[in-house]
Amino acid sequence: MVGTVYLDERALGLVIQPTEIEPMRVTILQPSYLPWLGFFDQMHRSDQFVLYDDVQFTRRDWRNRNRVRIRDGSVWLTVPVIQKNKYEQSLLETKIDNSTSWKRKHLETIRCHYSKAPFFELYFPWCEKIFNSEWEYLLDLSMETIEYLREQLKIDTPLLRSSELGGEGNKTQRLISICKQLEATQYLSGEAAKDYISEKDFADQGIKLEYQEYQHPEYQQRYTGFVPFLSTLDLLFNCGEKSLGILKQTESSCT
Repeated sequence: MVGTVYLDERALGLVIQPTEIEPMRVTILQPSYLPWLGFFDQMHRSDQFVLYDDVQFTRRDWRNRNRVRIRDGSVWLTVPVIQKNKYEQSLLETKIDNSTSWKRKHLETIRCHYSKAPFFELYFPWCEKIFNSEWEYLLDLSMETIEYLREQLKIDTPLLRSSELGGEGNKTQRLISICKQLEATQYLSGEAAKDYISEKDFADQGIKLEYQEYQHPEYQQRYTGFVPFLSTLDLLFNCGEKSLGILKQTESSCT
């Protein structure tokens, strides 16, 4: 167009800065029944938390059990599941074996050993509701416990499910596929995954791989002495609204 002058930004001495990528830390973790503190530490430290719900159910693991405090240490609360001829079933497919009185046992164990805990009256009604309800699938029960404990800890990290995200490949490649969908710049993993995760594969995709090094905090428990690695229920019954502060007390480092 006649009379129109076009100026390049460089002619004006302007420097165009590259757009900075917004940090996005993602954790992908299998859902558990009444999870322990380290589970919620990872959730609290993440921008997106993916529940890895469509992988194979693993026996004698944390998927269907956790521990609570008793006078002489701790005891397992285990949800029995139907496993006969179902060796490769996924978490999504795993059904609870309701032929046993597991719900009554769990409820009475909690009542017996936490009835004199400072915040028993605050959280026990939820326990009664859970153990007086009918559950067919383990995942539904686990999700209920995760959502409730997360809410009580006041953690607002968005929760997603791998079964809804899809993704391709096995192990590391599946994790990377999910991370790329969520535009992750960092992936926070538990230390146990060091045996199979490839740091190079993450680096090749521009994703920083970090490992949780969780330092378990100590707090006043119902009985003398301190027993770590229990269900987060133990923390809530003993510490109430101070629980998140205690969870963060020894912020785990990332390596």
